[in-house]
Amino acid sequence: MNGLRAARFRQAGAAHTMLAHQRPTAINPPITQASHMQLGAFSISLAVKSLDVSRSFYEKLGFAVTGGDGRQYLMMINGTTIIGLFQGLFEKNILTFNPGLAQDTSQLAEFTDVRDIRASLVADGIGMTTDTDPDGTGPASIVMVDPDGNPILVDQFFPRPGS
Repeated sequence: MNGLRAARFRQAGAAHTMLAHQRPTAINPPITQASHMQLGAFSISLAVKSLDVSRSFYEKLGFAVTGGDGRQYLMMINGTTIIGLFQGLFEKNILTFNPGLAQDTSQLAEFTDVRDIRASLVADGIGMTTDTDPDGTGPASIVMVDPDGNPILVDQFFPRPGS
């Protein structure tokens, strides 16, 4: 590790240690209901120009194909890092969360249902650009846009826990 990178790593570690021991403040708020949301596995869904070219590139970074149709999209994983490559399905990259799915892609026995996540977000004033039936029980998804215009997809593959 070069000197500058090592110094940044030490600074980040010191900042993390300091924040972990602070009392709640406006900058370090107390844990709330929203902070207990279990969003599930995180991945980035990339809008690509060529599925084949992108697949080859990400394979060189150590990613392996784990799913997809091979024509319009592929799911790839490297350790616990998940990416989706999507050709012609959307215009922008999307931050994606999958309730019920662990980062190692195993199914979780307990998780926060997408409709409960939606209810909490709507109560906090966050609007949905794609919504779901709040009374549904099957797989569902919602989409919102963050303050910088980044789309966020919460895509649940599994039925509501306990249904």
